[in-house]
Amino acid sequence: MTELREEQAEQLLNQLLRDNEIIRFREEFLELHPYDQAKFFANQEKDARILLYSYLSPEEMAPIVENLRAEETYEELISEMEPSYVAEILTEMYADDAADVLNELNKDQAASYLTMMDNEAAQEIKELLHYDEYTAGSIMTTEFIAIHSNQTVRSAMQILRREAPEAETIYYLYVIDEGKHLIGVISIRDLIIADDETMIIDITNERVVSVSVGDDQEEVARKMKDYNFLALPVVDFQNHLLGIITVDDIIDVIDEEASDDYSKLAAIVEGDTTDKSPLSNAKSRLPWLIILLFLGMFTASLIGRFEDTLDQVAILAVFIPLIAGMAGNTGTQALAVAVRNIATGDIHKEEKWRIVIREAGTGLITGLTCGILITIVVFVWKENFFLGLLVGTSVIITLIIATLAGAFIPLLMHHFKIDPAVASGPFITTVNDIISILVYFGLATIFMQYLI
Repeated sequence: MTELREEQAEQLLNQLLRDNEIIRFREEFLELHPYDQAKFFANQEKDARILLYSYLSPEEMAPIVENLRAEETYEELISEMEPSYVAEILTEMYADDAADVLNELNKDQAASYLTMMDNEAAQEIKELLHYDEYTAGSIMTTEFIAIHSNQTVRSAMQILRREAPEAETIYYLYVIDEGKHLIGVISIRDLIIADDETMIIDITNERVVSVSVGDDQEEVARKMKDYNFLALPVVDFQNHLLGIITVDDIIDVIDEEASDDYSKLAAIVEGDTTDKSPLSNAKSRLPWLIILLFLGMFTASLIGRFEDTLDQVAILAVFIPLIAGMAGNTGTQALAVAVRNIATGDIHKEEKWRIVIREAGTGLITGLTCGILITIVVFVWKENFFLGLLVGTSVIITLIIATLAGAFIPLLMHHFKIDPAVASGPFITTVNDIISILVYFGLATIFMQYLI
């Protein structure tokens, strides 16, 4: 029912837009939530978007740009607008969102728009732009409410009423001293229920959790999740309050990091999307595929070295996909567990060797179970006990090694400050293929006399 209403609303807006009914269109359009406005805007062709720029003021356009969530289109959209119109939109946006837009443009364009903007707004954005990407400083906003510890609740409420319209969130008010050092936090609830003459310092919670301006955005997201906060204050090394990070920014970070890790696990580089051309996507995937191709050739050459073994016992070839596939699947499972522990921060709560030992135990149990099962199946199927024992033993050994490799490689990368997601599923699978071939044919060669 909701989807039907949304579709009808979009059809009505499209009709009003085509008929140039400006007043009616504005009435209907501005009643929508900014997210729905952004969805409608993103679905329009260039001619319709240009018409929208004439219908909407920069103040009305600002929340639409904030909700687009389409960084790759910012440059294209901005090129459609008058520069002065863009500058006014950026002035009306929250500083952190405006900084995100400018980060997608080249430096000359960004500098040009900052020059045309309101001086105060431009200065706030400039401060955010000089922080390293993917740090707390790059995603924080400077639109927050700070009050002094030596104020009364009455004067703090006056500040709240005056500054609330411009603040990104008012759920928390941050308490600072004369040197702008962060000393505590007050919830809006505590402020409302306190007596007017109560001193702010008397109702301040001094056990405030903050993040450093240089902290990685993943660490910030983890802390936000652990404490279940709606906002986190950002401080420098001297504990000066610089800004805050709100939960909506953290949701974007979580989405971005999850997408990035998933892409790496699949050996796909960042930016490989459905709206890019096949040629662009192919170029981004080819480096990994070429590496895996050569690793595959190495696997093939290993099998070639055991050609005499295969000539004598051709039935061994039947079980190559089974053993290699089991090793690859087990390694990928261990990889996923290790990467998840690192991503969620559980790696700090557990010793790394405990994770490796736990996965080794898991590999031993799964290996023994699958090995015994396949031994029985092969013995019944081929009526050859030694062949079944060979395949079963190979499965046991390869599953243990594959599980250890899947757990150890990302932990080793994490130790050397390399993104563990780079230890992608295809990479682990190919490495485990090599290990499984060596184990399987190595054992077959050693015990050849029992197989013939």
